Amino acid sequence: MSDSFDTSLPPFDRLSSEQQQRLVDSLDVAYYRHGDILVEAGKPSEQLHIIIKGSVEESAADGSEIYAHYTSDDLFDVRSQLEPSCRHRYTALEDTLCYLVPKPLFLDLYYGNSQFAAYFDTSLARRQELLEEAQRQQNLAEFILTRVDSSNIQPCLILPRSCDLHAATVKLQQQGMDAALVEAGDEQPYGIITRTNLLHAVMLDNLPASTAIGEVATSPVISVSKGDYLFNAMLAMTRHKVKRVSVTDGAELVGMLDLTQVLSLFSTHSHVLTLRIARATTVEELSLAASSQSRLVATLFNNGIHTRFVMELIAAVNEQIIEKAFRLVVPQALQNHCCLVVMGSEGRGEQILKTDQDNALIIEDGVEWPGLGDTMETLTHTLHQLGYPLCPGKVMVNNPKWVKHQSEWLQTLKDFARKGTENEMMDLAILADSHAVAGNPELLRPIKQQLHQQMAEQELLMTTFTRPALRFSVPLSLFGKLKSGKDGLDIKRGGIFPIIHGVRALALEHGIEDNNTFTRLEQLAQRKVLESDTASNLSEALKLFIKLRLRQQLDIPAGGLQQHLNVERLNRADRDLLRHSLHVVKKFKEWLGYHYQIRD
Repeated sequence: MSDSFDTSLPPFDRLSSEQQQRLVDSLDVAYYRHGDILVEAGKPSEQLHIIIKGSVEESAADGSEIYAHYTSDDLFDVRSQLEPSCRHRYTALEDTLCYLVPKPLFLDLYYGNSQFAAYFDTSLARRQELLEEAQRQQNLAEFILTRVDSSNIQPCLILPRSCDLHAATVKLQQQGMDAALVEAGDEQPYGIITRTNLLHAVMLDNLPASTAIGEVATSPVISVSKGDYLFNAMLAMTRHKVKRVSVTDGAELVGMLDLTQVLSLFSTHSHVLTLRIARATTVEELSLAASSQSRLVATLFNNGIHTRFVMELIAAVNEQIIEKAFRLVVPQALQNHCCLVVMGSEGRGEQILKTDQDNALIIEDGVEWPGLGDTMETLTHTLHQLGYPLCPGKVMVNNPKWVKHQSEWLQTLKDFARKGTENEMMDLAILADSHAVAGNPELLRPIKQQLHQQMAEQELLMTTFTRPALRFSVPLSLFGKLKSGKDGLDIKRGGIFPIIHGVRALALEHGIEDNNTFTRLEQLAQRKVLESDTASNLSEALKLFIKLRLRQQLDIPAGGLQQHLNVERLNRADRDLLRHSLHVVKKFKEWLGYHYQIRD
């Protein structure tokens, strides 16, 4: 009935063209006045409602409990389409206009299209998987349409045909290259030599090192034009069974492309970045390498790479950057007599964009360190220079509180447990996520062991420790609607922190040594501390919160590490997932309160 219905919105984008047309042809439109009951509890529902404008309340049959509010683009009640009757009442809170999808058609689409049906699955993991698959397909298309330009063309070394094998090998080594083009001669096209060519010429063909490279060069060189599609360059390499092509701009040779580079453009340049970090010999060189990390994150994210994989890769890159900074700043003679640890999201391996520095230093007992304070001040400044902001709470190695000999750290843990106040418990929480990144990692082991031992079976301590997870309210209204303040929806306090801190508490209670929240959830499910469905939904909720936050941080560069979500920027599918995920957090907090006997 309505050609204006947008079939590109989830889940209708999963329907085939023929199914979408059937849907559009079958739609009806209904108008409801304020107070009208759209669907009554206990009665069958003959259509699926999709709100065009207005709002609808879902409540118990007697109105004693309100479950949710729905507004523009929301749909309801799928469950009543699959069951004989509706469980709840749906009432118009204002004048409301809805599309109506006939129940027989909905069921036909539901049972005839598995991807469409999967959208309504209660599993957060399955629903996110469908959305991410669509994103990957979109980004594959974007990759195919990327053009060869100055940003991806490599400069090339061009050698005269008379250059001998020895001189060519030296020049390639000096330039850090593994291939060079050979000048064109009279009626001779450009040729190419590689390190493999040179090796075979000397070792297999027994040619003297004085042989001219023109005699061993391969020609002609396959070429592509600047401005052509990158995907066509890859096809040319595949078709001609070569790993390199030259790039021309008209008649001018402007550079080269190799297969590894082309593939890396799709797989994010991560290996290139880690190589640059390893080669850095000064803070300035390291800073140049570290500055490309944000581009790596954007590339990973925009290519639809799973959030958890992005975290793991960025954690590895961050660890290499911080370790290299440590080696450049800390005197070599002392590097194996201390241990630099990172904490917070970096310690859990869950950092994506660079967040505040959270680090500490453990010094081997008996080691004297003249100038320790100056060295740690330099390290903090260096990390800041590399893009890691200063910690407002001063949890950094330039603060003597976070620099101690090993025995002093062990005593500090005992003091924290003895005092047992919430401040000490938060310091314990910070240390619970500590991870060694440089120096001697064995210095951290007894500290982590003692921390776990003294927290195990300490009910009073665990209650105080866990309480902060319940402090911030979940950003849902009394009616189950997303709740935003003037700055947006605070996803860190309302969603991310309760999961991370609650899971951290359970990990300490049950002796789980791994720092990563996702791994902790898996182990809690294996030990039957949490139901497997609960652990899975918490994991998917956390990934969603991080992904939505990252998307907005990347879209608004000036936003920095903004923790608030602009809900209006989210599409309907993301709003549905966000609302579902926040309900998961709400139930988890209720469970934590019961488990640790935490009372308001």
